[in-house]
Amino acid sequence: MSSKVIVVMAQTDLAVGDVAGNTAKIIDFAERARDEMLADLVVFPELSVCGYPPEDLLFHAGLRKRVEQAVVDIRERVRGIAVLIGFPEYVDDQIFNSCAVFANGKLLCAYRKHLLPNYRVFDEERYFTRGKDPAVFRLNGVAIGLTICEDIWQPGPLAASRSAGAECVITINGSPYERDCQQQREQVARARVEETPVPIVYVNMVGGQDELVFDGGSFVMDADGEVRYRAQPFDEGLHKVTLSPAAGGIEIASGSVAKLLSTEASVYRALITGTRDYVDKHAFPGVIIGLSGGIDSALVLAIACDALGADRVRAVMMPYRYTSTMSQEDAAKQAKTLGVRYDVIPIAPLVSATIGLLESILEDHADDVTEENIQARCRGLLLMAISNNTGRMLLTTGNKSEMAVGYATLYGDMAGGFAPIKDCSKSLVFKLANYRNSQSSIIPERVITRAPSAELRAGQKDSDSLPDYGILDPILEAFIEQDLSVEKIVERGFDRDTVISILEMVKRNEYKRRQAPPGVRVSSRAFGRDWRYPITSGYRFPE
Repeated sequence: MSSKVIVVMAQTDLAVGDVAGNTAKIIDFAERARDEMLADLVVFPELSVCGYPPEDLLFHAGLRKRVEQAVVDIRERVRGIAVLIGFPEYVDDQIFNSCAVFANGKLLCAYRKHLLPNYRVFDEERYFTRGKDPAVFRLNGVAIGLTICEDIWQPGPLAASRSAGAECVITINGSPYERDCQQQREQVARARVEETPVPIVYVNMVGGQDELVFDGGSFVMDADGEVRYRAQPFDEGLHKVTLSPAAGGIEIASGSVAKLLSTEASVYRALITGTRDYVDKHAFPGVIIGLSGGIDSALVLAIACDALGADRVRAVMMPYRYTSTMSQEDAAKQAKTLGVRYDVIPIAPLVSATIGLLESILEDHADDVTEENIQARCRGLLLMAISNNTGRMLLTTGNKSEMAVGYATLYGDMAGGFAPIKDCSKSLVFKLANYRNSQSSIIPERVITRAPSAELRAGQKDSDSLPDYGILDPILEAFIEQDLSVEKIVERGFDRDTVISILEMVKRNEYKRRQAPPGVRVSSRAFGRDWRYPITSGYRFPE
């Protein structure tokens, strides 16, 4: 009997629906873990065979056929090492979120997820049936229990695994990123080991999937609640840990413990990851960005270049009579600094032609929001034409504050395929721009320090239409992410009429958000899959 188990955590980036590609990666990583790390067991994330979250693709008969064949292929082809994989298990008309351990063609253990999250971005009760039984297997004399993701967020499954004889527990995860999520995960794991003192091996995936980003952060925690190993976040890789039986339980050899990233650093990495994977997994050759000289488009340009490389990014400045010289200079400067292709297309002829065509139809010829929106839509038309011609995807540059209150133009600056900073408040945008410049100065300083403006009319500033972002953003966060009532928000020191006005704007602009492109989720509640407010609603604040 061996005196230890070498476990390799496979922190992998897997594609939803690409069963063949995921299977090939699983087999390749398993063989690398065996040959390069001499591992006894390699562990892959939740639903690794089909990717996570597969959503209604689970109901498709073709996926079931591919998954069932892939499980057989992995079981038969991986030799000389035990492999733990996650997959949807089909039993008659039921689907289980399952995992299994195979070694040399034999099934060592199988487990079905007990707790099915049905909140925020999760709706697993729509798809899966709950498992009931613990699962424990022995490898080199060590009794190892299995759990899946949500199972460790409540005491029951881990305790059941321990009662079944587990000396340590492996949990495989599809845990999406949000701010400060790694601290939350480790806090939950620490609470479990305080209740049930067994080590936890926590394996999470990396990569972007539509709105979600998975940041990895795989770790091993001993029975005293100390993190003995933590993988670098956001990076795909194999991570080796050694479990050794001892008189007092399973000992874990100390390994690398990656430092926790700051909030700004982790959010920025999430934005890079989400943008890169959305573009690459859709096989776009690159992206187009409308570069205005403002902070939002400046940050998106930085993200795109960091995600894809400057050669895959094009920036277009489309000045009109309200576009300041400062904006044009700063946009050109940033484009040159980053080395992206930069084109300038004045839109005055297009705006004039459009207004001319409408002159006999429009009831009021005074300059108003109609002309402002025409400017934005002319820009959207040009950018989409370049996108169609080049095959590059158009990135939108709107932030969460704008999306919340409708400070954006449908079919104008909202036109595009992906919105990298859609879940970043304006306040966070400023912080991220400063963070990125602290790494290397690529955003002109006055882009950050100048008063924000859409530059759609003379002397326009965001503050003409909106409260100061120092007031707006905390109110939006209290409502959107914390579900606080008007009264509770007012108790935080905000003016009641201002609060009601902002919340009414949020409600009134739901129809715009339903038509917005997807974007990276970085908060505890983003506009997208975990925001489901009605478009048509008779609800009135101040309740």
